Amino acid sequence: MTEQQNELRAGLGSGREGDATAPRIRLRDRDAELRSVETAVDRLCREFAAGGTEIGDLLTFSGRPGIGKTSLLHEVRRIAKVREGATVLFARGGERQFKEPYHVLRQLLQPVLSNLKPDEFHQVMGTWEEVVGPAMGLKQPKAGARRLDPQGVRDGLDYVLTQLAPRRAPMVMIVDDLHWADAESLSWLAKFAVRSDMLPVLLVFAFRDDESDWPAETHRLRRDVLALKGRKHELNRLNLSSVTDMIRAELGDKAEDAFCYEFWNVVNGNPFEAGRLLDQVRDQELEPVEENSRQLRELAVDATGMTLKSWLDQLGASTLRFAWACAMLGTDIRIDLATRISTQSSEAARESIKQLRKQRVLTQAPNGNLEFVHPLIGSSIYNTMPDATRLGMHGIAAVEIENAGLGLLAASRHLVETHSGEGDDRIVKKLRRAAVEHQLIGAPEAAQRCLHRALEEPPADDIKAEVMYELGCSALLTDPVATVNQLKLALDPDEGPLRPELRVDATFRLSEVLAHSGELGEAALVCQDEAEQTADPAGRQRLQAASFMWHAFRKSEEDGPGRSARLGEMCRSLTGREAADRAVLAMRAWDLTLRGDASTEALALADEVLDGGRLPKGLGWTDTTWGFELPSMLSLTYIYNDRIAQAERLAADAIIQFELAGWSGAHRGFAYFLMGLARFRRGLLAEAEDFLRRAYRISERIGARLPLAWDAVGVLVDTLIARGRVEEAWELANDFGFHPPYHATAMVLPDAASLYGKLLVAKERYAGAAAALTEAGAQLEVRGWRNTVWAPWAGHLAVALADDEPERAREHALKAVRDAHTFGTASAIGSALRLRAQVEDGQQAVELLEQAVQHLGQSPAGYEHAVALVDLGAALRRVGRLEDAQEHLYQGIELAQHCSAEGLVDRARRELANYGLRPNRLGLRDFGDTLESLSGPELEVAKRAVQGVPPQRIADELGVHISLVNRRLAAVYRKAGSGPDGLASALGLPAKQREASRAEEDGEE
Repeated sequence: MTEQQNELRAGLGSGREGDATAPRIRLRDRDAELRSVETAVDRLCREFAAGGTEIGDLLTFSGRPGIGKTSLLHEVRRIAKVREGATVLFARGGERQFKEPYHVLRQLLQPVLSNLKPDEFHQVMGTWEEVVGPAMGLKQPKAGARRLDPQGVRDGLDYVLTQLAPRRAPMVMIVDDLHWADAESLSWLAKFAVRSDMLPVLLVFAFRDDESDWPAETHRLRRDVLALKGRKHELNRLNLSSVTDMIRAELGDKAEDAFCYEFWNVVNGNPFEAGRLLDQVRDQELEPVEENSRQLRELAVDATGMTLKSWLDQLGASTLRFAWACAMLGTDIRIDLATRISTQSSEAARESIKQLRKQRVLTQAPNGNLEFVHPLIGSSIYNTMPDATRLGMHGIAAVEIENAGLGLLAASRHLVETHSGEGDDRIVKKLRRAAVEHQLIGAPEAAQRCLHRALEEPPADDIKAEVMYELGCSALLTDPVATVNQLKLALDPDEGPLRPELRVDATFRLSEVLAHSGELGEAALVCQDEAEQTADPAGRQRLQAASFMWHAFRKSEEDGPGRSARLGEMCRSLTGREAADRAVLAMRAWDLTLRGDASTEALALADEVLDGGRLPKGLGWTDTTWGFELPSMLSLTYIYNDRIAQAERLAADAIIQFELAGWSGAHRGFAYFLMGLARFRRGLLAEAEDFLRRAYRISERIGARLPLAWDAVGVLVDTLIARGRVEEAWELANDFGFHPPYHATAMVLPDAASLYGKLLVAKERYAGAAAALTEAGAQLEVRGWRNTVWAPWAGHLAVALADDEPERAREHALKAVRDAHTFGTASAIGSALRLRAQVEDGQQAVELLEQAVQHLGQSPAGYEHAVALVDLGAALRRVGRLEDAQEHLYQGIELAQHCSAEGLVDRARRELANYGLRPNRLGLRDFGDTLESLSGPELEVAKRAVQGVPPQRIADELGVHISLVNRRLAAVYRKAGSGPDGLASALGLPAKQREASRAEEDGEE
């Protein structure tokens, strides 16, 4: 009987045949499931044809082994393939391949991505080509490429699918044996399934539902899969009638009812077991009569519980060895590899294949490779291998796979299964190389398996610590605890020597992970202790600088002014401008910023760090020598010194660089935070909120209440207050726990206590605000930190005390103004003057606010400027200057609207309405105001447009693309409040000048 006939009989399919011409398998007792499939595929195709895009769906089929999931997916493929225009992608997890990174996703995506034309391929990949390409096996990592963050690969895959799905829609993605999917693929599939309804994609998963059938490494992901929403089907056992039909189709109508009933009981309605037992009944020539039914249980044990002896008896030693080689390879078995792994000749291998097909163990796929008729058979054969044989054959497999040109990535899963304890330097070397390759495709866990196995070999004493160092670094982006443990071992002299340059790097990496986990004091101490033992000047300077850096980020320290003085001495001792020297300058610039010393000095140092306005070589965002903290310090320095545009350029570069590097964890989260903070300082509150929420989501994805989350939540609370959503800010702070004692060890950016005090003032809880801000001020004074923008505690404390302790309030307000003048930035002085005005009355308040408006008008702090304008308008109204008040309130409203500060707009309008003034300007605007609102390039196209010059000619004259001219014209019409015919009048251009201009143009033509 042929394999296809066996599938028709038992309802089993290899799952590989999926073309539209494949014979239809008869599925018993699966009518409801097939109707669900037909409905889902029909809906997808119909709605896509009608123009739908967000039409995705999820179908899952679960059940115990052998229940018919693979056969059902065979039919799903057939149904989808006959739909015109449908793209069908298929993959299968493998019991032997679940530790092979991206094994399932490569099966799914390689065929369709590799068939894209070059232009379309680049469009689909976008900026993620150097991330997704290597991970999916479509290209080699670039020379000098850095390790990829697994989350970066997942983010890249999200982008690729959003581009690919509409181009190849309607798309059906099918994954069989999902329980054996590798963790890298499964983690993405589980997340993608949640969002798949946003794309024209039908996802179909089949898996075993029992937890024991899932590898321990993916139990957490199993819970995610089970929690997915979709059409879920649990496959039940076949009923008696279906099994009876199977028996009589195979053995004839002579099969008695009693025999069929016992047969059904023995196999418990399992189609795989039914098929195997039917093979035994036929091979034993057992008559299907009642008196023979008692023998069925014994035959069933032989059919499904194959032991080494039973396989030897059935196949013979030579054929069984070939079967072992196939079981070791898993799925999609290459005949040449199986032949060499089994150490058989080509002729012997052909005979083995013939025998294995005859015994219904193997079947041949359309691509010529081999498959087990059912995964249970492959599992049974692999599990009968004696330990020594298995270890030895894995060693052979590793060699043969590498010799076949499939690379170390494919060979490494066999290398880690070989016999250890022999101290083979070649094995250690290969495993270390494989670990590097795994990290380059975003598979750190696979890299760690290789390095753990290398340590078991074991490596030579002189490189053991180096392997531990590599193991620690391999977990740097994903597992802080493992990184700390391994790097501490690598630095332990008892574990063997570590080269001096690696000791410095290992110490820095250890301190980096400790700092990111909030252990800043320990991070600083680790660097300080190692620096004292480091002979190399460059290494010592690196560790000393790192120690200064971690101290600067601590919540509190014993000798802040002393550390600042020592950092200043170190800065003055520099003689060069290498990366290490520039790193010290960046730290000193940030230190001066926190201290509130002259802004000009901090900016001068910061500018020395940059090279033509860009980060120098060795201090880039993805540079591993100094980490991303150094450029972050530089960005913060610019943010708090009113050079926000420069900070935004650095933050934008960080986001791009982290995306290109595939670093989507804390690195990109902090880049989003920096951009959000810069946007907040600039007054672009809606954009700030978006970036800050992104940063918060990334932080929560990594772990609970990390320092990054504190930073993001703090500025997000401030942003919500600025937008007038005080209650939402209060709820966010309470839900997160943004209140004393704050983070136990890490400093929050900006000062957490000042932010919390500001929130209490906004809630009008003045007593609590006064207590919190008083305590904050005392702690900051001890450290010598007096920056009134970073920590505006004194100004807000003055507001909190104004009613009950006016004199004390004035003292703090004056202190804030003095400190702001010392710092010297326009935004610092303007904001301090505005807060001081809140504790004064009458004309004095007006004069202070006029000064505040003047200073803030020269700063990039748009929201602070808007608040000062509204405050000034209100103060002018109180002293009876209604006309002046109205103008400042209108200006404040316009600027507040630009800032998305809805609460401030409402406040200003109430102020106007209370005195019978219009809540908005009249629609008429001065010509000068309209012209002033146009940018330089917009004004250029506007002047030509009113002269009657057509857009294409404008583009030619200016040397730009027509699309850019059209965009600029659209902006002109919007700002002028007019179309082409009335544009000249809206801009205040006299008619005779327009006519003269047109005549001149006609003359030229």
